[in-house]
Amino acid sequence: MPSIRRAMAVLAALLCMVGISGIARADTADVQTAWRLLDYVAVDYGGAVSGGRVKSASEFAEMTEFAASVSTRLAALPPTPARATLTAGASRLQGVIAAKGTPEEVARIAHGLAADLLKAYPVPLAPAKAPDLARGATLFAQNCASCHGMTGDGHGPDASKLTTPPIAFSDVKRARQRSPFALYQVIEQGIDGTAMQSFAILPSADRWALAFYAGRFAFSDAQAAEGERLWKSDASLRRAIPDLTALAGLTPETLAKAVGPDKADVAIAYLRRHPEVVIPKPAGSLSVARDKLQRSLAAYRSGDRHAAQELALSAYLDGFEPLEPMLTARDATLMGHIESAMGEFRASLQQGRPADEIATRIQVLDGLFDDADAALSPDAASSASTFLGAFTILLREGLEALLIVVAMIAFLRKAERPEVLPYVHGGWIGALAAGGLTWAVATYAIGISGASRELTEGFGSLFAAVVLLSVGIWMHGKAQADQWQRYIREKLSRALSRQSAWFLFGLAFIVVYREVFETILFYAALWTQGNGGIMLAGAGSAVLLLGLIAWAMLRYSRDLPIAKFFAYSAWLMALLTIVLAGKGVSALQEAGIIDIAPLSGGIRVSVLGIFPTVQSMGAQLLMLVAVAGGFILNRRRAVVAST
Repeated sequence: MPSIRRAMAVLAALLCMVGISGIARADTADVQTAWRLLDYVAVDYGGAVSGGRVKSASEFAEMTEFAASVSTRLAALPPTPARATLTAGASRLQGVIAAKGTPEEVARIAHGLAADLLKAYPVPLAPAKAPDLARGATLFAQNCASCHGMTGDGHGPDASKLTTPPIAFSDVKRARQRSPFALYQVIEQGIDGTAMQSFAILPSADRWALAFYAGRFAFSDAQAAEGERLWKSDASLRRAIPDLTALAGLTPETLAKAVGPDKADVAIAYLRRHPEVVIPKPAGSLSVARDKLQRSLAAYRSGDRHAAQELALSAYLDGFEPLEPMLTARDATLMGHIESAMGEFRASLQQGRPADEIATRIQVLDGLFDDADAALSPDAASSASTFLGAFTILLREGLEALLIVVAMIAFLRKAERPEVLPYVHGGWIGALAAGGLTWAVATYAIGISGASRELTEGFGSLFAAVVLLSVGIWMHGKAQADQWQRYIREKLSRALSRQSAWFLFGLAFIVVYREVFETILFYAALWTQGNGGIMLAGAGSAVLLLGLIAWAMLRYSRDLPIAKFFAYSAWLMALLTIVLAGKGVSALQEAGIIDIAPLSGGIRVSVLGIFPTVQSMGAQLLMLVAVAGGFILNRRRAVVAST
């Protein structure tokens, strides 16, 4: 059903585009010109009339001419149900101007007419991507500064030579009434009767860069810095300006009606310097995490603790968790700090800590997110970091699975049961094939949610831990030579029946797929950086090293006495049991299945499954007790059997 809905949406969009293109071919220039004239009248009429009297005859004549031009252009547009309303609105505007109406009334009518015009005759309202402000600065210096001045104050070297003074972009009063789209229109078409020529020869991206650059002069860097703090902390502001289209058509005056003039000025100061921040982020972004943490705090302050906990969990699963693979490759220590801090934040909500303490934890996370932004930036990527990331990730994730699978293979060889080996090989090969399918599905069809990732890792780890616990205790029991001979006499074939063989297949599949699944997440993140060849080189190097390790283990296990082989294998299984128990509980904590009780001052060694929480350490302690109890019981049985 979702795919059908998406297809219907695409079809509707295409039909809409076909309809619009028919209008656009005939009247895009007229629509844009009419819109630009309306915006100009709305902003500049105050300079022509005040208190019902004409302040400047030349400007009043210009306003009258522009209003008449709007009427003419609207009447010439292709017929639509809205055209009659638009022409009536244009006639009304002419009448108010002729009667020397107030600037407020003229601005209201002109802005409303301009908005209705774009609804009836759509034209492009926003850039295709975030404008390049550095490019805008270069273009402004080359084409605009001679008249408008390098600071946009309207006092450039050639300004005094012009009959009509150039616009002062630094004029706050004017700037509050002008959107980047209005500036874009002026740049594209110029202003008739003035020295402002058309720059339509410039590419659209350059015109947008100029528009945003010119739109920043009225607001200071200090305001922009305050605006950045406001943007990051105020979720309602981010919802009010959700994308580039909203920002491109927004005036500070309009925004002020929703948030107040002071907030509007500082927000616009920041956003016109950094328009890229309004581009919607995909699931898995720090902006999503920041937003949900702020919403979590708001819900907590209002007394809705359940909603606060759900938002905190979503901040991790939907915001930060998808970025973990790439951040781990760039800065594993920072990733660990953020993961711990987010866990402690959720624990504070569960414990009902004071709201001020919750807010302080969010401030700490914001600082860590800033560090993560720097680590994840394209500039931080390098061939060396990509190679090392791909190498260490595969080596780390693959080593656990390798140890378990090789131990099973070595055991079957020692037991002289080669007919069972295909089941083990089938398990790990099947896991690799399933991993390839997972990569294809995750890349080309669906996105695997953060909760699904953690649940797969968590339950897979705990299942493997329980199985390895029983296998390790069993191997320890066979570590005595006489125990092994007794076991052989009791018909090994019965113990390694077809059912047991399929059990080994399942164990090989689970332990390998768990690691493959985790590796896919890391590699998918590295692949997006564009260094595919370097990543494959790192992966290939890790595969070679893992192959050498596997060869060495199988080669030297043949020469081990049977008792030592089982003893070493038992301790290996015991260690992996404890590691996987910690990892499994930690993953389920991150998925919100298990609560989090942090241990103050606890250490974190993720490769060993050690995480500073009561639950994960408790699970490891439980496994340690189970292993110790099993080993002690085996020794007692051996003593009894020998007496």
